[in-house]
Amino acid sequence: MIDIAARALRFVAVLAVGVSPALADDLTVVSFGGAYGAAQKKHMIDPFVEATGANVLFDDYAGGIAEIKAQVETGNVHWDVVDIEVIDLERACSEGLLEVLPHDVLPPGSNGVPAQEDFFKEALASECGVGIIVWAVIYAYNTDTVVGGTPSTIEDFFDVATFPGQRALRRRPQVNLEWALIADGVPRDRVYQVLATVAGQARAFAKLDTIKDDVVWYESWSQAPQLLNDGGAVLVQSANGRIYKDIEDYDRPFVIVWDGNLFDLDVWSVVKGTPNLERAFEFVAFATQTEPLSGMQDVAYGPARRSAAQLVDPNVRDELPTAHIDEGLKVDSAFWADFGEDLEQAFNQWLLN
Repeated sequence: MIDIAARALRFVAVLAVGVSPALADDLTVVSFGGAYGAAQKKHMIDPFVEATGANVLFDDYAGGIAEIKAQVETGNVHWDVVDIEVIDLERACSEGLLEVLPHDVLPPGSNGVPAQEDFFKEALASECGVGIIVWAVIYAYNTDTVVGGTPSTIEDFFDVATFPGQRALRRRPQVNLEWALIADGVPRDRVYQVLATVAGQARAFAKLDTIKDDVVWYESWSQAPQLLNDGGAVLVQSANGRIYKDIEDYDRPFVIVWDGNLFDLDVWSVVKGTPNLERAFEFVAFATQTEPLSGMQDVAYGPARRSAAQLVDPNVRDELPTAHIDEGLKVDSAFWADFGEDLEQAFNQWLLN
């Protein structure tokens, strides 16, 4: 095994000179596609290719850890770097699916502040990832298709009598179970305490039952704005940046509802057993510098470094999840590491019933 300290010094040197011709030429980086992936390509992938001469295959996936786990357990690892939601990170790290990243050698911010001080605390909370963005799961509606008034709460999402029509949800228990409890009257600061009990889980599924016949399930965040635009659903769960981008770029008549948003971070992680380990570490260090992270304002996600946050356009700041923390709930990744597998099985069984 390559010594971590030596490996770290190698990719710090790479950042200093801008190129490392001795490293492997090919790297596969996987993220979530859509406008989000386009922003990453513009501000991270393309500048990295230009600086290093690397060949980067930039691919999409729908999230979760199933594909990562399958690659690691079979020894057929063909992904190198993955954008993973922190809601899945702790479980993936604890199961040995990700490499340990040497945070202490990440480059300082553009203002000279050391990385350990420049990154927000949560961005470096795991040894298996380096933070990219703060983001939120919200729901949105189309003013051209919604009827019954103006939805403004999570309770409204579950109120099919007042706001009739299909709802679109991502086919995962995460967020949906939290929203169900909030809509059923559980205070936000007690959601995970309740959801950790058998009775609380039953309560969440019972609340989901009330809209089950009115739900359109989708797999990837990139599908959310399309469902809202083409009338496939009148209320659509989405990552906030997906909706923002459609509003900004296409002048869609969409409105974001921030009440009950679940906010979290995404990180770059390196898949355990990648044959391109040094190149993968090099990419993570490059892509999490101040300038690349500041580019994520293009899709209204808050950068994970303070120096990058200082570069955000003031006109965009109110559209970032960090401006709506008081209306939301921080995702508890430790809870999902402990309960994720069981609740995924329960959720999939519920879908079949």
